[in-house]
Amino acid sequence: MAIVGFVSEFPMTAVRRGIQPLIPALRRFARALTRNAETADDLVQDTMVRALRGEHLFHGGNLRTWLFTILLNLDRNRRRGLARKPFLAVVEDVDPPGDPAGDGSSRDIERGLALLPPEQRETLLLVTLEGLSYREAAEMQGVPIGTVMSRLSRARTTLREYLDGELPPLREVSNLEKRS
Repeated sequence: MAIVGFVSEFPMTAVRRGIQPLIPALRRFARALTRNAETADDLVQDTMVRALRGEHLFHGGNLRTWLFTILLNLDRNRRRGLARKPFLAVVEDVDPPGDPAGDGSSRDIERGLALLPPEQRETLLLVTLEGLSYREAAEMQGVPIGTVMSRLSRARTTLREYLDGELPPLREVSNLEKRS
């Protein structure tokens, strides 16, 4: 089949025209979210496949919000799947927080982000890294704006405390948990 025939068979829709410029932002967000380049690239690829297969479901509006929502949902599904599997991790040589060499470098920030619960990390990255409004972040995460504001505040506080050399607060263990 000639290229012309192939192109005319798949007309350029608004989704197809708008996806390509958004790929760098999706990759940046996915890499920050997953902290793994390969996983992030797979996540972006799955997002593109899902978006192109379901482009008939996009009825206008903000394409960026729609794509980021797809990516977030795929990442949540990925994390749920990982939670069901045994986890083996390589223990790295980690400098303690507040190390004199800790100058707020990207390595320190990466460690601080790793301390955050996934929902707080998602919110922080959407608002600070991607520059989304609270309303857009709320739409993408399917939560009220107040929840976004709360998650963002807690994430910023935890990250600031970590970068200032304070240890994250320890969780109190109840008597029920001690018996388990």
